[in-house]
Amino acid sequence: MENELVDLVMEETRERMAHAIERVRAEFAAVRTGRASSALIEHLNVDYYGTETPLRQLANFSVPEPRLLVVAPFDKGALNAIEKAITNADLGLSPSNDGNVIRLAFPALTEERRREFVKVVRTKAEEGKVALRGVRRHARQELETLAKDHGLSSDDIEHLEKVLDKMTQDEVAAVDVLLHHKEQELLEV
Repeated sequence: MENELVDLVMEETRERMAHAIERVRAEFAAVRTGRASSALIEHLNVDYYGTETPLRQLANFSVPEPRLLVVAPFDKGALNAIEKAITNADLGLSPSNDGNVIRLAFPALTEERRREFVKVVRTKAEEGKVALRGVRRHARQELETLAKDHGLSSDDIEHLEKVLDKMTQDEVAAVDVLLHHKEQELLEV
């Protein structure tokens, strides 16, 4: 019984840490690098006939050139609403609408803007690390509760805490690797 509960806590912790890493990846993808990427806008909500709808449910995205993103709505009636949502998002992009698709030209980033984006991704990476540590703290609390309720030995708890620390260190290192790659991508001219 005890081992099953401990295994359940550890598995839940792994899943929550993996989810935190995926969230960091998604946030990094939303940071503009000067290259066209649908990740920057696909999460935007569009007022589609009175309902807030994610843009990814309303359109296809394509990148015909490295600095050009084309948004092709499934319903041509949503074109103006999509254009308005992109404009209101204040992403530094000017949508151009030809009646069928919206084209977004990504201007080259200045050195100053690149440095600002590096600061943004460092902040997002730190938030991800804090989230991972929060998952570890929650798991420790659950293990302590199990120790009280089911009489786990202090040696077992100490071993499990070492496993949790190692798991957390590995995931924090993964965030650092993601951060390093994103910084390189941002600073690349």
